Amino acid sequence: MPMKLNYSEPKIYTGGVDISSWSKLSLKEKKAALQKPWYVYFSYRDPKTNTLKRQPNIKAGVNKLKTKRERYSFLRTMQKALLQLLEYGFNPYEDNSALEASIFSPETKPLKKPDVRISTIEVSEEIVKVELKKENSNKEEPIKTTIKDAIKLTLDLKVNMMNKNSFVQFNSRIKLFEKWLQKKGYYENFIDFISKRIVVDYLNDVLIRTSARNRNNSRTDIASMYQLLEDNEIIEHNFVRKISVLKSTPIRNKTYTPKQEKAINEYLQKNDPHLFLFTKFISYSILRPIEICRLKVEDVDVEDKKLYIKAKNKPVQIKIIPEILLNLLPDLSKLDPKAFLFGRYEIGASWEAEETNKRNEFSARFKKVKDHLNLGQEYGMYGLKHTYMTKLYRKFRETMSSHEAKGKLMTISGHSTMVALEKYLRDIDAELPQDYSSFLK
Repeated sequence: MPMKLNYSEPKIYTGGVDISSWSKLSLKEKKAALQKPWYVYFSYRDPKTNTLKRQPNIKAGVNKLKTKRERYSFLRTMQKALLQLLEYGFNPYEDNSALEASIFSPETKPLKKPDVRISTIEVSEEIVKVELKKENSNKEEPIKTTIKDAIKLTLDLKVNMMNKNSFVQFNSRIKLFEKWLQKKGYYENFIDFISKRIVVDYLNDVLIRTSARNRNNSRTDIASMYQLLEDNEIIEHNFVRKISVLKSTPIRNKTYTPKQEKAINEYLQKNDPHLFLFTKFISYSILRPIEICRLKVEDVDVEDKKLYIKAKNKPVQIKIIPEILLNLLPDLSKLDPKAFLFGRYEIGASWEAEETNKRNEFSARFKKVKDHLNLGQEYGMYGLKHTYMTKLYRKFRETMSSHEAKGKLMTISGHSTMVALEKYLRDIDAELPQDYSSFLK
C-alpha cells in the first residue's frame, strides 16, 4: 500500500480572488483584494490525531508589497521553497536545526533526518531568499516597451473598447500628451521613464493653457491608458490614479426666460423651421442634441407614440412622443426607414456626416439665434432642456407634493435614480421658495 503524505501541497491565498482573472477585475475589486492579507498555507499530519492539521499562515512580509505582480511572484517562490522544504523532511512538530544546517551549509552535504527544532517561517523565509537570489541571477532582463509602442498599443486596443465619440476625444488627448513628450525630449525613452512628476508637469501645462476641467479630463484619459498598460503587464502600477482631481466649475447652460423662449421660437419659425423642429425634440421629449442626431425614421413610431433612443447610459431607451410634438411632425410613412430623421435641412434627407459633426452643425445654426438676441456663451440648445424640465416640475408642484412631482418627472427625464434627478433640479434651480416678505416684517 502506498504511504500517505504527511503534508498537503502549499497553496497561495490571493485576497479571495481568482488570480488568473485579475485583468478582468474592476479597479475597486483589485483594490479590495490587495487590502486583504496574502499568504501561503499548508497542512501537516498531527502526530497525536494522525490527521492533516492546518498550519499557521506564512506571510513573510509579502503584504508590504503594493502590486499584484510583486506579491504573487514572491508567494510563488515561497510556495516552491516550502514544498521543497517539506520534501526534504521538514516537520513543524519536531526540531529541524540539522535540516537547516544541511540546506544552508557552504559545503554540499547529504541531507540528514532532522532532530533539532526550527520554525516553519524561519526556514521558509531563508529558502525564499536563496530561491529569489537564484531566480534573479538566472532571470533575463525583461523586455521593455517604448513610449511610442505603449501609446500605439493603447490606441489600438481602446478603439474597440470605446464608442466612436468617446474614442475621438480620448485619442485627441493622448495624442496631445504624446506631442508634449516629443517636445520635451522624453519620447525616445521606455514607458517606465515617465514618472508621476512628468505627468503632473504636463497636466499643469494643460491647466495653464486651458482650464481645470480640461486638465481633469486629460488626467482621466492618461490614467485610463496607464490602467490598460498595467493590466497588460507593461508597467508595474498605475501611478496616475494618485494624482488629485482639481475642483472645477463647469459653465452651465442657463435656463431661458419666457420672453427669451418666445423670441427664439419666433426667430426659428421664420428663419430656420428645420432647426425649430430640432429644438422641439429637446424641449418636449427632453432629449440631448446628440441623441436627436442618432434618431432614424424607423425609431419614430407615430402610431404607438414611441421614440426609440440610443442614450449614453443604455443601448436603447424608450420614450413617449407627447401629443404636442406629434402634431409638429410631417408625414414619415413615405420616407426611408433607415434614413436619419434629421437631415441637414430636411426630415429624412441623406446626410453623410459623423453625429458629432451633425450636432455641431445645429449648434452653429443656433448661435445665429443667440447672436440675434445678444445672448452669451452660457446659453445654448441644452438650456432648452433645462427650461422645459423647470416648467414641468413647477407645474407638477401646483397639485403634487415634492416627492410626487419628482417621481412623475423621473419617468420623463430619463434619470436612473432619484438622487441624480434631485441634484439636476438643484443645479438648474427648478424649485424656488414662495415670497417670504411677510416673515421679514
